[in-house]
Amino acid sequence: MTLMRGIQTALKAVYPARCLTCGSVVDSDFGLCGTCWRDTAFIGGTVCDGCGVPLPGDAQGDDLHCDECLRSPRPWSRGRAAMLYKDTGRKLVLALKHGDRQEIAHPASLWMAEAVRDIVDPDTIIVPIPLHWMRMVSRRYNQSALLARALGKQLKLETCLDLLLRPKRTQSLDGKTREDRFSLLQDAITVNPKHADLIAGRPVLLVDDVMTSGATLEAATRVMQQADVGKVQTVVLARVAKDT
Repeated sequence: MTLMRGIQTALKAVYPARCLTCGSVVDSDFGLCGTCWRDTAFIGGTVCDGCGVPLPGDAQGDDLHCDECLRSPRPWSRGRAAMLYKDTGRKLVLALKHGDRQEIAHPASLWMAEAVRDIVDPDTIIVPIPLHWMRMVSRRYNQSALLARALGKQLKLETCLDLLLRPKRTQSLDGKTREDRFSLLQDAITVNPKHADLIAGRPVLLVDDVMTSGATLEAATRVMQQADVGKVQTVVLARVAKDT
């Protein structure tokens, strides 16, 4: 044990822990420096029960919804987000999604676990939003699956990484209108038939990296509801919100 601690101390001296976003030296692995932590818009307090965006005031209880969710009610029962998609939050999502920074999934799962710990049931199964195989080949990994696997470990819940399939290749949703997003995702996601029995009647926690309009999460929710799952809840690392 003493030898192991000595080796770890030596490694830290040669390879000190670095901030996940700016690279500054920090006290522990998978951490943020003070400046980046300050610039991370973590979500807490009163939130929309549909998408997790923060709401003004200190009201407590369920059925609190933002204007967007009131205009377009979500098909899932409850949704949460760990942070807002801006500043450090945006950098973290882009680094995980496009920068091959797969190590971000570990700390991200800690933040996401805190966001959903009070709404998940013990028999909940965690399911990531899928990638089309061609995008998987080019990116080499599914960032949502990385988050789902890590989140399952944090919450000690069952995870099925290939429960959903994406047989239809769609254009990138970046920059698309809400209507375009929903149109492009029509029939783009299906339930893997070999796992249909696994989710019958069970609550599901859908995992994605970022939520903008909610079109992807909605498409996935609807196909699972057709497969007779229990309630569907969602969690994302970051939520795009207006006036942020």
